[in-house]
Amino acid sequence: MTSNPLLDFSGLPRFDAIRPEHVAPAVGALLEQAEAAVRAAETVEPPTWDSFVVPLDEATSRLSRAWGQVAHLEAVASTPELREAYNAALPKVTRFWTALGQNRALFAQYRRLADAPEFAGYSQARRRAVENALRDFRLGGAELEGAARERYAQVREELSALSAKFSQNVLDATDRWALYVEDEARLSGLPADVVAACRAAARREGCEGWKLGLQMPVYLAVQQLADDRELRATLYRAFVVRASELGDDPALDNGPLIDRILALRAELAALLGFPSYAAYSLATKMAQTPEQVLDFLRDLAARARPHARRDRAELEAFARGQLGLDTLEAWDLAYASEKLRQARYSFSAQEVKQYFTEPDVLAGLFGLVHDLYGITVEPDAGPVWHADVRLYRLVDADGGLVGQLYLDPYAREGKRGGAWMDDCRNRRDRDGRVQTPVVHLVCNFGKGVDGKPATLTHDEVTTLFHEMGHGLHQLLTEVGEPGVAGIDGVEWDAVELPSQFMENFCWEWERVRAMSRHVDTGEPLPRALFDRMLAAKNFQSGMFTVRQLEFGLFDMALHHGYDPGRETVQQVLDRVRAEVAVNLPPEWNRFQHQFSHIFAGGYAAGYYSYKWAEVLSADVYAAFEEAPGQEREVGRRFLREVLARGGSRPAAENFLAFRGRAPSIDALLRHTGMAPGAVVTPS
Repeated sequence: MTSNPLLDFSGLPRFDAIRPEHVAPAVGALLEQAEAAVRAAETVEPPTWDSFVVPLDEATSRLSRAWGQVAHLEAVASTPELREAYNAALPKVTRFWTALGQNRALFAQYRRLADAPEFAGYSQARRRAVENALRDFRLGGAELEGAARERYAQVREELSALSAKFSQNVLDATDRWALYVEDEARLSGLPADVVAACRAAARREGCEGWKLGLQMPVYLAVQQLADDRELRATLYRAFVVRASELGDDPALDNGPLIDRILALRAELAALLGFPSYAAYSLATKMAQTPEQVLDFLRDLAARARPHARRDRAELEAFARGQLGLDTLEAWDLAYASEKLRQARYSFSAQEVKQYFTEPDVLAGLFGLVHDLYGITVEPDAGPVWHADVRLYRLVDADGGLVGQLYLDPYAREGKRGGAWMDDCRNRRDRDGRVQTPVVHLVCNFGKGVDGKPATLTHDEVTTLFHEMGHGLHQLLTEVGEPGVAGIDGVEWDAVELPSQFMENFCWEWERVRAMSRHVDTGEPLPRALFDRMLAAKNFQSGMFTVRQLEFGLFDMALHHGYDPGRETVQQVLDRVRAEVAVNLPPEWNRFQHQFSHIFAGGYAAGYYSYKWAEVLSADVYAAFEEAPGQEREVGRRFLREVLARGGSRPAAENFLAFRGRAPSIDALLRHTGMAPGAVVTPS
């Protein structure tokens, strides 16, 4: 066993042993190995799958795995020392991948491979992997010459650093802000577990009273449930000005980073001959053109906006008549919505939350996986990065290992907000041996207090099911070529299909009943309460839909047609809001400064994917609705035609093979309470 845990690929990552001082030597050694493999691959004769693709892939995948561990830890257990090590190594790693994408010798070798007679005899997965590689070389600048080639590499490196800095600024701005409350009356309306957590946070610092921060478990509870309007307003303002020129620390302002990122993306696209960064981005997606995406979003907006206007009018009337709020401010929206929900449907989100204890929700989730796919999820043991992290193993009907899953459920300082799935190790089939996949599932739920298990809101239950859908897409692949296994090689606007599909089961009575048990009494969720939840399922769905469309249209507007000489980023956002929004935030709201999906994640010119894939996922779930009592049969078909296929064939073909036709928007409109409507397809 090597002394450097980042160089140990014998089993699961040694997360408990990785230290900042391990990063530089490990990255240096792995870069040397990868560069040597590249040099060998450039001249191998003749280039075949076994002589060319396999050794190149294995050398570069070791670098990917080690760097993935570093990046993961920087996201979930950040320290100043780890961040310094990460930021120091990032340019070197970026330069390697950029140079690899521009390597003409490798590009030529892949072309020879594709032109060889034996290519026709390759498996579908191998052909797809080669075709994707050729495409990615073109998109990676392999055909550029001279100064353009050099400039492309510079742009890539700077973009990588800027995206990392953007994310770090948001994390720091979130963690550094706190409000200390001494008067318990100001916490009126907040649930006991949130109050207890805030009290514990204050005591850890040797303070009396309660410490309120901007992590999601506290922030959302305040916005939704705190009776003190001033408290809601205080936290709202702190939250929406994070990492902006209006925040507490000018050094964390993401404004200049946004401008620079957009300029560099536009330059990158132009270098490759694309009219916009959106056009470049769509080269790897189901959607064909920015105009097609914009038409899709605006068509859905036209259907949703009348419902959103009705939602807003109802909320205003309720707030004025029942809450005494003559004006409905941004910090009133969640609070008034929850009060209206309670009044209309006779239940509260907090009442429901008491029935969803984390152990029972996990049991229900794992039970669903078994019922749909015949896969059992069992506790496992292995090194973890925090005491709260669990490891599970997925086994098939014969007891064979399918893959492993880390779950990091709770919010904490030093951990990035949000929820996500990430690949830790992809499936690989070599010489009759299978390297099983491993994934991370990361959430930011509140932790249980006073010896009680954590309880989840129904929205958090849905989030967990969503991320598990991503995990299953990666874990249940039957493709053994890493470039097209799991989510690798899947068009980005189809990646959300398996995740959004899983959300539907959170609304099935039998599923909900089986995974609910009151945290104090142990009683399952009453059917009458579930029926009220179901009646409220589409509560304010219009407002929610146009909010998502606002994000998608803003993203596309920034990456297609944006001219910084004519308008600012804020003006673009204001223009989009004028087109679709019904809830207009204060002028000092700086949402864009925290929009990590497009400035620090993989959703640039791709945020529309959530709605695009929602059409697909609703239509997939409709297949289950159309075949009552055949859940296992339909589940197995979904596994066979979609999940198991990974990126080995186009997503549109996967959908057609499962559904027998092109996708329709009908199911989505029906599920969201916005039917009837004309049929349109996101294809």
